[in-house]
Amino acid sequence: MRFGVVTFPGSNCDYDCYNAVKRVLKEPVEFIWHADKKLDHFDCIILPGGFSYGDYLRTGAIAHFANIMGDIKKFAAKGGLVIGICNGFQILTEAGMLPGALQRNKSLKFICKNIYLKCENNKTPFTAKLKKNQVVRIPIAHGEGNYTADNATLKELEKNKQVIFRYCDEKGRVTDEANPNGSMLNIAGICNKKRNVLGMMPHPERCSEAILGGIDGKFILDSIKKSL
Repeated sequence: MRFGVVTFPGSNCDYDCYNAVKRVLKEPVEFIWHADKKLDHFDCIILPGGFSYGDYLRTGAIAHFANIMGDIKKFAAKGGLVIGICNGFQILTEAGMLPGALQRNKSLKFICKNIYLKCENNKTPFTAKLKKNQVVRIPIAHGEGNYTADNATLKELEKNKQVIFRYCDEKGRVTDEANPNGSMLNIAGICNKKRNVLGMMPHPERCSEAILGGIDGKFILDSIKKSL
């Protein structure tokens, strides 16, 4: 299995993702520059967090025009795994690879803290090591994490079980109080219909080792490894 971590101008979590794959999963991993167009030898592509192109216009709005994105779309269309974390999630929505959009947090403030997530669907390559409704503690760090979509899209996501993670409290209760950014239906992560593209705002790579204060993110990393 070989992972590729895309680096855009302004990415700042690419090394975190690289480290998580190399040290925790102990799998081969390479950086992919945004202007490159060679993905044939990869099994999973990671779009990391950060501020691609300075978040000008909208978060992810410029990054989706990068050379690499056309090939990532082709890679995903052939069944390759793609995971977008935080800014990576924003890029996936801007590129039309996932529905909806990420808007400014309801508080209009940047939020950086540990939150709880409920796994709504464990029948994906990204959640196979999780139990359905399992609660995990994973950090967030974003200013635009407010997931928004029209009613038809939300109904479609629910119908197809594409909502993978929801913000919840420690006991798994999905409440307004547990929603850190105002996301519709407490959505923290969604996948495409084929289940091979996942976007999530929380950062599993930041809690994949005990030294970082938690290992719940390793469930997601291990799931990807198991699936390939």
